[in-house]
Amino acid sequence: MKHVKVTAFDCPDAWYKTLEVIWNEGDSFEVSYGSECSKTRKLNISIEIVKPENRPLVSDKAPCDMKYVQWYALKYLWSGAIEDETYTYGSRLRKPVDQVEEAVKRYLQEKADRQVTLAIRLPQDIKKSLNGKKHEPPCLSLIDTEILNEKLHLTCYFRSWDAYAGLPANIAGIQLFNEALATEISRRGNLNLKTGTLIFHSKNCHIYERQFKIVEDLLRPKNDRRRKMLKVENTSTQN
Repeated sequence: MKHVKVTAFDCPDAWYKTLEVIWNEGDSFEVSYGSECSKTRKLNISIEIVKPENRPLVSDKAPCDMKYVQWYALKYLWSGAIEDETYTYGSRLRKPVDQVEEAVKRYLQEKADRQVTLAIRLPQDIKKSLNGKKHEPPCLSLIDTEILNEKLHLTCYFRSWDAYAGLPANIAGIQLFNEALATEISRRGNLNLKTGTLIFHSKNCHIYERQFKIVEDLLRPKNDRRRKMLKVENTSTQN
């Protein structure tokens, strides 16, 4: 199992660099059970985004836009249940314990608290079925938080992550979630917190076979530029 680290400037940069490293270095992995059975390329990956607040939050080439990202951040992360959804990340963050509210309270009491971890995955998610129905555990398992140098930093773990279609909306939405959380702590504590670094870990960040051609076409312009530069360099060396 290959593990790589990607350091990116902002969210669009993180999406592009992740696709590039999976495409060029990813392991072949055939999914035989889950939401989609398919051949994939995948990596165990860590992504550090140093300026996630930089706009735009999503690339104009990503398969999502800011309207969707705002819906995702508000409805799927920050608030509760959505009609026709078995659960959302937000519904698990809010019930049976409102972990978002408790995180705000903990930081109002002590900014140097190292224990403010928001858990999304539950012990029963290990089961293949719940209440007689096939069960899909959440991809996002936890959001860990820390305040350092007046910035709220997040570290998140995805057990499985669609690098092409899911990742750009996920990281942009989590940045908006962090902005909302930092704003709420600041408002109630008379503070001036900013958002800090976003760090993500995923043991299986992947590109599905049906996405191979899309990703190849997306990466081709940069690869073509590299080939031209190498050709020029080789020609110069020979001369």
